[in-house]
Amino acid sequence: MKPKSIAVVGAAETTQMGKIPDVSVIGLHADAALNALKDAGLKPSDIDGVATAGISPVELAHYMGITPTYADGTSVGGCSFMLHVRHAAAAINEGLCKTVLITHGESGRSRIGGGRFGGSPASLSGQFEAPYGPAGPPTMFTVPVMRYLKARGYTVEDLATVSVIQREWAALNPRASFKDPITVDDVLNSPMIAWPFRMLMCCLVTDGGGAIILTSAERAKDFPQKPVYILGTGESVETPMVSQMEDFTSSKAFRVSGKKAFDEAGITHADVDHLMIYDAFAHLPLYGLEDLGFCKPGEAAGFVRERNTAIGGKLPVNTNGGGLSYMHSGMYGMYAMQESIRQMRGIAPAQVKDAKISISHGVGGMFAASGTVIWTNEA
Repeated sequence: MKPKSIAVVGAAETTQMGKIPDVSVIGLHADAALNALKDAGLKPSDIDGVATAGISPVELAHYMGITPTYADGTSVGGCSFMLHVRHAAAAINEGLCKTVLITHGESGRSRIGGGRFGGSPASLSGQFEAPYGPAGPPTMFTVPVMRYLKARGYTVEDLATVSVIQREWAALNPRASFKDPITVDDVLNSPMIAWPFRMLMCCLVTDGGGAIILTSAERAKDFPQKPVYILGTGESVETPMVSQMEDFTSSKAFRVSGKKAFDEAGITHADVDHLMIYDAFAHLPLYGLEDLGFCKPGEAAGFVRERNTAIGGKLPVNTNGGGLSYMHSGMYGMYAMQESIRQMRGIAPAQVKDAKISISHGVGGMFAASGTVIWTNEA
């Protein structure tokens, strides 16, 4: 993709966030979509491309009254929306469509029209992992994390520090689910979920959603909001079974996706002002810092401990509070991108001064997939 050829002209989250017991999943998609359309000054009839995960793009298009010439239903977990941005950018550049709406909506907490949990017993993970008793992400992620802590020499206090710093960011965000300060001791004294994860190292369970509208950079100048341009993108997948990762101390999908985005953007790590790393659990920002190349292997915990990712640090990370304190309805990738876009627009509650380049980096499943988007506010 040619850098800066595509721009965001509309972005918004659902009207309510957190606990929304009276809105279904499709309703959350529609609410976020209508808010993004209003942000862009558009009508549903102006949209000719749709992309979504969790529901079918067919369902989204029908519900919104859109007849698209481009539809993407890529669904690889929480980073699906990063991949949608990448695919939509390619589609617009190829002339397949002009204006793409990407939506997310989940009733993760209230389960209104949210479907059932659990995968198929016939799937690879259903055959070769489920029989051994894991109970979803809190137990599945422990497989690589225990090896990671041992190999890197990290401690449970290092995981707790990630949670503490992200709560500090959340305290600045009026829409965050949890804002009260926490300490490392608070994290380590919270209920045990599955070693090494304590409750405050685990993501929230909320309702909510968001939507993004993309078009060509040339057209973006005619919209009411300040355009946010796409500098680079990347994506990759590794395995549906966390037990079969090539290396428990590093995500191959993270490395491939991140390098692709950096190479496309033509930037260095020193150019990055702001970083969003999908944080379903407290270990993910540590993996992300290392696999994206901001820290050498074994240095991420110290980097966080020295408050480089905190308020006033040299690399602000997860400035909305992240999936640990802001929002996590199940597929967090959309919220990470929304915060990057707010930062690039200069309207974030915890705005990073003079930020010009932001990265949104996501994970899907248990290190199964990854997507990376690099944004800039400079034309």
